[in-house]
Amino acid sequence: MENTYATLQLSEPQPHTLLVTLNRPEVANAMNTRMGLDLLDLFHSIGGAPSAQRCVVLTGAGQRAFCAGGDLKERNGMTDQQWQDQHLIFERAIRAIINCPVPIIAAVNGAAYAGGMEISLCGDFIYAAEHARFALTEVTLGIMPGAGGTQTLPRAVGARRAKEILLTGRPFTAQQAQEWGMVNRICKAETLMAEALETAAVIATNAPISTRQIKQSVNYGLNMDLASGMMFEIEAYNRMVSTEDRREGIRAFNEKRKPQFQGR
Repeated sequence: MENTYATLQLSEPQPHTLLVTLNRPEVANAMNTRMGLDLLDLFHSIGGAPSAQRCVVLTGAGQRAFCAGGDLKERNGMTDQQWQDQHLIFERAIRAIINCPVPIIAAVNGAAYAGGMEISLCGDFIYAAEHARFALTEVTLGIMPGAGGTQTLPRAVGARRAKEILLTGRPFTAQQAQEWGMVNRICKAETLMAEALETAAVIATNAPISTRQIKQSVNYGLNMDLASGMMFEIEAYNRMVSTEDRREGIRAFNEKRKPQFQGR
């Protein structure tokens, strides 16, 4: 994918994997209006052509920060209307990331505060550097999380832990985040990207329609009762039966070779 974004760096470090780097290191990768627009456009593009990539890795430039949240210097002096207009861009960008059909690994390379933590929670799972720290600090600024934090965090760590994090605004470590179920793996800073890309490569080797259907089945099923979720799952499953990838997977198993999935 061609890089046309002022605040994002795009690369394809390995087949079928898109690496997206939040690229404002001079301000701890804080999210300004331009970054919101860039994320919105990028993830709408991915969602519109999901077969182009099989896994996305999302990280921040440098080792200081994944993303420090909204750019408060840009926001200083905004009118109420300007603030709300900007936040609408952020809301739409967050929805585009959450609704992305392609699996997303958030590789949190440093501080992920406020909106930055909310972005990380949009990933399907999180790998974090040992020194990474997280916080939802909005309550200390007279606002509250408005990019999904009050919804995605309880789903990751449970309502009681989430309310403690949200109501205090206190930072917590990557180790705590892993203990609470928010972070899947803690990595040394120098191996974080290699480990995230290694997992992305495993995902990208699997059948891409299958991975997208699994993601959709989990995400939608969590908001249903069990019986409805089971019905949703079987509809997603039946989508696989007529695919060439399903036939290739069975052929490869019987021929004792690795399957070559084509996403069709």
